[in-house]
Amino acid sequence: MATQLPNSESFLEFQKMLGEWRLPNFDLEAVAACQRKNIEAFTQANQLALEGTQAWMRRNLELARQAMEDMQAMLSDMTKPNGTMEERLARQAEYSKKAIEKGLANIRDLTELATKTNSDAMSVLSKRVSEGFEEVRDLAQQQKAA
Repeated sequence: MATQLPNSESFLEFQKMLGEWRLPNFDLEAVAACQRKNIEAFTQANQLALEGTQAWMRRNLELARQAMEDMQAMLSDMTKPNGTMEERLARQAEYSKKAIEKGLANIRDLTELATKTNSDAMSVLSKRVSEGFEEVRDLAQQQKAA
């Protein structure tokens, strides 16, 4: 089903109606400044989020590299025929315990890094929202006084 385009007569009527409609003293410059500040805040928050994500990824890669090195060292040690079977099993248990502790510490570090990133970005946005409400209040008071 084709969409019917408005004819020129209805468009002219609409344009005339819009021309008659007047906004009260509305400070477009103040609105534009407010929107500019909003865009700046979003840009800053996005930059913080990007930097935090990059730091998180670098840390994650570092931890993966470190885990591979630890695994290689453990396998190298475990494949050597040194000690009794009980001693080798005890070493394996110790390696496992250290790996779990290290893994939990790494997860904690990554979680803290992500939380800090989110907190920093949200702080910027929260501050801007508060400022925006103050600006709207000030504009409303100026309109009331005018």
